[in-house]
Amino acid sequence: MKQLSLILIGGGDRGSSYLKYLDSHPEKFKLVGLAEPVQAKREYLQSKYGVSSERCFASYEELLALPKIADIAMICTQDKMHFVPAMMAIEKKYNLLLEKPIAPTPEECYQISKSAKQNDVCVLVCHVLRYTPFYKAVKNFILGGDLGEIMNIVHTEGVGNIHMSHSFVRGNWRKESESSNMLLAKCCHDTDLFQWLVGESCTKVQSFAALSYFCEKNKPEGAPKRCLDGCPHKDTCYYYAPDLYRIDTAEVQHFRAIVANKFNPTDEEVDESLKTSPYGRCVYQCDNDVVDHQIVNVQFGEGKLLTLTMSGFNKGGRVTTIMGTKGELHLDMEDQSMQFYDFATRRSILVYNSNEVLDQTIAGGHGGGDAGIMSDLYEYIANKNTSDSISDISVSCASHLICFAAEEARKKNSVVDMTEYIQSLR
Repeated sequence: MKQLSLILIGGGDRGSSYLKYLDSHPEKFKLVGLAEPVQAKREYLQSKYGVSSERCFASYEELLALPKIADIAMICTQDKMHFVPAMMAIEKKYNLLLEKPIAPTPEECYQISKSAKQNDVCVLVCHVLRYTPFYKAVKNFILGGDLGEIMNIVHTEGVGNIHMSHSFVRGNWRKESESSNMLLAKCCHDTDLFQWLVGESCTKVQSFAALSYFCEKNKPEGAPKRCLDGCPHKDTCYYYAPDLYRIDTAEVQHFRAIVANKFNPTDEEVDESLKTSPYGRCVYQCDNDVVDHQIVNVQFGEGKLLTLTMSGFNKGGRVTTIMGTKGELHLDMEDQSMQFYDFATRRSILVYNSNEVLDQTIAGGHGGGDAGIMSDLYEYIANKNTSDSISDISVSCASHLICFAAEEARKKNSVVDMTEYIQSLR
C-alpha cells in the first residue's frame, strides 16, 4: 500500500480533527510538515505525529517556502486565511484538502478553482456531510428511484444554542469582517449537500435573516461585560461561561480546548482563560454581527424547491423532509434514521437506521464525515478511485455561490437570478 505524505497548515480544531484518521490508518498517511502559530499546539502535534523540527513552523509562509515535500497540503486555517496559503500550495503543485468555506468571497473561490485547473491539481473541499454513511445512504436511496422526482425539500440546520454562543457570538466566527457571513460559515455544508442530492444547478435564491437575540437590547439588568465580574444572573443564565464550559458533553469538552487555546486543558486553565478571552464575555455584550437565524428559499432547475432554515435556537442537528412524486422521505441525522412514506402502499417504512452510534457534532467527527473524506481522499490520490461523494472544486464553488447569492438577496430584499448573478462576477 502506498503511503501518502501530508503537510498541515493550521493545527487547531479542524486540522487536528482530520489528523485523527492517521491514528487508526498510519499506513495511508504520514504527516511530514506542519505550520501552526500556537507553540503549544504545534509542539503537541509535532510530538504526536513525529514531524521533524526542521519542518515545523509558526507560519505557513515558512513551510511553503520549502520545495514541495508532500503529496497533499491540508489547509485548515481560519476562513479569512484560506486564500493565500491555498494559492501558494497550488502553485507548488500540491493537491489540497481545503477546509470549508473555500474562501470568504466569490472572486477568491473562482481564483482557487481556476489555479487548480491550470496547475492540474486536485482540490477537495471539506464538505464532510457527503462523506457520511448516512448521507451516502440518502443519495443511494434517491438514485434508486423509489422517491420519484424531487419536488420540495424542507431542511433545518440546527446550529444549537451552545454552539451558537461559543462560535458565532463569542468566538472566531462572530464577525463577518473577520471570518465570513453566517450562512457561508455554517450552511455551505447544506447548500453543497442538496445541490448533490437534487443533482441540478441552483437557478433562484431568496433569503431573510436577523440578529435578534444575542445583542445589547436583551442584556439582563445589571449584567457586567464579563461573566466572572460578578454577574447577578449567573444562576439562571444559559450562557454563564464558567458553568457552560463544565457541561459534560463531547461538544462542550471539544470547545474547552478552543477556550484555553491548548489541547486537553484543565478546569483551572479554562477558568483562567475566561477572565480575559472573548469566551468569558456576556453573550449580550459582545461585538458579534452575524445573524442568529436565517431562512433561504432556493430553486434548483425549473421547479425543485428547497427551504433552508438556519437557527441557533435549538439543541442542534439536521432534520429534513424530501418530498417526491412517489413518496416522502424523512431524515434525522442525529438519530441516523431515514423513513419513507410510499404513495403506492400508503405505508411508512424505516429504510435506514444505523446500528452504529455516531456523534453528529463537530466534536464527534460529523457522523463519520471527517473520517469518510480522509478515506476517499486517500483512494482518489493514491489509487485514482473516485466515489459518488468526491466533487470537483468547480462543484464546490457552485454551492458556495448559493450562499453568496442568498446574502445579496437578503441585503437587497430581492430574488437573485443565479445566471445573472454568476455573469455579474465575471
